[in-house]
Amino acid sequence: MVMDWLGFGYAALVASGGVIGYAKAGSVPSLAAGLFFGSLAGLGAYQLSQNPNNVWISLITSGTLAAVMGTRFYNSGKFMPAGLIAGVSLLMVGRLALKMLEKPHDK
Repeated sequence: MVMDWLGFGYAALVASGGVIGYAKAGSVPSLAAGLFFGSLAGLGAYQLSQNPNNVWISLITSGTLAAVMGTRFYNSGKFMPAGLIAGVSLLMVGRLALKMLEKPHDK
């Protein structure tokens, strides 16, 4: 069993972004969204660690964040935090798409 360290790191980045948004601006929606999506990303990383073919929760979570934060970045032009999360989420979508295209390895 191989741990999905990149997935867990992504989950930690998303969750910590929500906590930082709350600490700096007192934004409860930022805290709730960060913890919600960070938890979903963590669950997806755990599932991916258990079964490398089970990419769906990670893919849906990172795809949703890429779309939502990409739109916020486009409208605001501010890299932090929307541009950062949109970029990292887009990289995660690409990584997960490549995982889906890999041929299964025989044991």
